[in-house]
Amino acid sequence: MAELLRMPEVAAGASSAVLSQWPTGVGASFSTGDVIAIIETDKAVVDVEAEADGTLVHLIATEGQEVTIGDPIALIAAPGEDVGDVDAVLASLGVDSNSDSSTDAAPPPAPVPASPANDPTPVSTVLAEAPAEVPAAEVTSEAAVPSGRLFVSPIARRLAKEAGIALTGIAGTGPNGRIRRRDVEAAISGAPSAAPASPAPAISSAPASGFVDIPHSRLRRAIANRLVESKTTAPHFYLRGSAQVDRLMALRAEINDGEDVRVSVNDLVIKAVAAAMVRVPAMNVIWTADAIRQFHTVDMAVAIATESGLVTPVLRNVEDMSVRHIAATTKDFAERAHAGGLKQAELEGGSTSVTNLGMFGTEDFDAIINPPHASILAVGAAKEQPIVADGHITVGSVMKVSLSVDHRPVDGATAAEWMREFVSLLENPAKILA
Repeated sequence: MAELLRMPEVAAGASSAVLSQWPTGVGASFSTGDVIAIIETDKAVVDVEAEADGTLVHLIATEGQEVTIGDPIALIAAPGEDVGDVDAVLASLGVDSNSDSSTDAAPPPAPVPASPANDPTPVSTVLAEAPAEVPAAEVTSEAAVPSGRLFVSPIARRLAKEAGIALTGIAGTGPNGRIRRRDVEAAISGAPSAAPASPAPAISSAPASGFVDIPHSRLRRAIANRLVESKTTAPHFYLRGSAQVDRLMALRAEINDGEDVRVSVNDLVIKAVAAAMVRVPAMNVIWTADAIRQFHTVDMAVAIATESGLVTPVLRNVEDMSVRHIAATTKDFAERAHAGGLKQAELEGGSTSVTNLGMFGTEDFDAIINPPHASILAVGAAKEQPIVADGHITVGSVMKVSLSVDHRPVDGATAAEWMREFVSLLENPAKILA
């Protein structure tokens, strides 16, 4: 019997998601486990797999459309089933077949309304450089317009919707005039696109007072909400440490000599964090309503800065990973984060995070814990400075770190023990690889 396929809850607490793509066409059959829809959360792309064999009869949600969790997105039927009057079946299931969101063919995306959107999700920080090109993971969708065909990536469509900008006023710089993320961002900032275009409308500017309002993106709202939640519910306390890292730098140079996969200082820091967690397991915890949950493996979030905000994929079993494996995995995370290709499962879990602003020259800072984690390590730049040893002054590279800790599951003495072990590992880096 024909039934409705509904928007699944792909992220805890999410109220809606964007229907990004229909890999399966109307009338096509699918098997158990096949990907029949691709949806986007604030931070990830999620494949919706079929729970049984069937046929895609009718599309209710269009590509690029934001759908409330639990609302119908398609009509599916058993293999070989003759549904008959689709409108009548939809009506019997409580769906208005004449709604603007329903269609019987591979649909164009829904028109973009001229009003900003909103919504939330998490945070942290291992920063990566944004690419000049928007990657191919922004799958092209099409919409018919009076002057021809308008090619728009789903991410660009969503940004335009959130900013309240009509796509017809934006010139695309991609193949066949496709509108890409950077074209929409240029329109938002009021800057011209790389290709000739009709003027991009300013968002909400007041020239007399010299400012422009940039509407909140879904991800920016998510970051704001999570940080407020963290600071208001988790009692933070902070520990600071300094490590002489000349030997760490020398080890990194030796590891990278003649190798294709380059290990960063941050990769070594991540490995040292995991080793310290193993030495002080009472730090490898999170707070829950009923208990302090202590983990048997070290899973650690590394946030990546993208054009639209921070995402926080999680490295699993870091204590068992080589530093070269850590380097390759974080590089893969960064590439897929910029392409919008992270999976929701990759953004969940972990007990701690690492945030590194050293590449910007920042020497010392504090970070806000990424819920439900119990800690976050803020890493500054290694700087040469005078060091007093055995009554003599020498010059060495010193890295300052700051550990933000949730006082509910972790006591100060435990955090101090962890910091001592961590600094010792940085200063004796051969132990990191042991």
